Amino acid sequence: MLVLLAGFVLLIGAVGAVSPMSSVSAQDGPDRGDLGADLDAILADPGLTGADVGLVVTTLDGEAVYQRSSDRRQQPASNAKLASSAAALEILGPDHRFTTTVASPARRQGQTLRGDLYLKGTGDPTMLADDYATLAKQFADSGITTVRGKLVADDTWFDDTRLGLGWAWDDEPYYYNAQISALTAAPDSDFDAGSIIVRVEPGANGEARVTTEPPTDYVKIRSTATTGAPGSDDTISVDREHGSNVFTVTGSIPADGTADSEFMAVWEPTGYAAALFRDALRAHGVRVLGPTTRGATPTGATEYAARESMPLSELLVPFLKLSNNMHAEILAKTMGRATSGEGSWDAGQDAVAAVLPTLGVTGPLSLVDGSGLSRMDQIAPDQLAALLGGAAGRPWFPEWYEALPIAGKADRLVGGTLRSRMRGTAAEGRVHAKTGSLTGVSGLSGYVDAASGERLAFSMVTNNSIGVNTRAIEDAVAIRLASEGGSATDAGPASRAPAADPGPRQGANNRVDLECSWLKAC
Repeated sequence: MLVLLAGFVLLIGAVGAVSPMSSVSAQDGPDRGDLGADLDAILADPGLTGADVGLVVTTLDGEAVYQRSSDRRQQPASNAKLASSAAALEILGPDHRFTTTVASPARRQGQTLRGDLYLKGTGDPTMLADDYATLAKQFADSGITTVRGKLVADDTWFDDTRLGLGWAWDDEPYYYNAQISALTAAPDSDFDAGSIIVRVEPGANGEARVTTEPPTDYVKIRSTATTGAPGSDDTISVDREHGSNVFTVTGSIPADGTADSEFMAVWEPTGYAAALFRDALRAHGVRVLGPTTRGATPTGATEYAARESMPLSELLVPFLKLSNNMHAEILAKTMGRATSGEGSWDAGQDAVAAVLPTLGVTGPLSLVDGSGLSRMDQIAPDQLAALLGGAAGRPWFPEWYEALPIAGKADRLVGGTLRSRMRGTAAEGRVHAKTGSLTGVSGLSGYVDAASGERLAFSMVTNNSIGVNTRAIEDAVAIRLASEGGSATDAGPASRAPAADPGPRQGANNRVDLECSWLKAC
């Protein structure tokens, strides 16, 4: 066994070789009938010409049902979250919680703290402005009204590297690409850590009204946006100047239009969290006389307030259903901290490398982040299917399985990124799978309960696609698998899912081919 870790490249054992364009039906077990031929026909879609497509279907004990170029490593996009989430459950456990504390080593004299006050985070992505307000109230309830020292933001649980290796520079202002810090804040109950909502509404005197959620002076708004005539086009665009927290708002919103909400990444989330906490202290009658700085909480400091997050088993729901990148990256660094005392991507991926073989994953692969945002990530469908099979035998599997998006289920925290896909088909409610999407990349990997009662694992990953709705092709595969073994099937090789999902979308600021949840479209 050889393990080479350079940005996490894993070489363990060998992976079964399958010729690049072969399809294989299992020799034993249920009669698969026309399944292989039907899947071949679906993958013969002319839109896939020139694309790199891998598909594997297995039983949960690893027996091959179908393979097509599935040994070829590809960019997985958000299918990488299957690896990071499963590894987190193995390493941290489903009961893991993040803790945020307020402490000070300073001497107290009456209502005065004669020194610095420390706000320490351990990566909790669920911290909202209201949670910082609760911490401030706890501190104020101690009777202290004046802090004579500084407010010190302690983000030392993680390193200072804020953005992942191989992330796209032009995604940097957007919330799905937010910076990673051990001390952070989210604007909403999706827990989009490190981001803020810039809301644009029709205003008076021809101007647009621009606000933020949460309200904070940590960011500055520079707006030339106007209110247009009723029925006019909505051309609002929000951007952030690189290296700053100056948000620019341009364009026009119709007078009878609804508010535009743009989810944007802040620059330096540690300062963002500290600003929310300082404001909350002020609102509860506590003055901090010194400036906000960064530093480590001294050993032995007196704790005045604390907040624990929901357990990881619950966090899995917004993480996997909504494909939350920041949750994946925070967990990657948390795994590094737990296993080596270093909250970094390198340490986290070393931890993942050590645990993946115990889940059945063998062969060379590269994962340099937790979310799949990096174009340097490489994993084969065979390896994803092996992970799915290995996870099925773990004690935490029921929570993980239910946290995956479920085809056709309208509730966004049930159906997630599959809520608008495969409705009214044999796959509705019977496919639990992780989606993945970047420009030119699409993936769907998970489980399907076939009509025969058998549960199968499958992974389909497509790279280098141009101008084709790969999601519809993935859906056709899943529908055909869900129909397998039924007394009658309407999911033959020409079938496609209903057109509820139009495929790759173009969102604000011309972002294309992204997960629908990243555009707040599902």
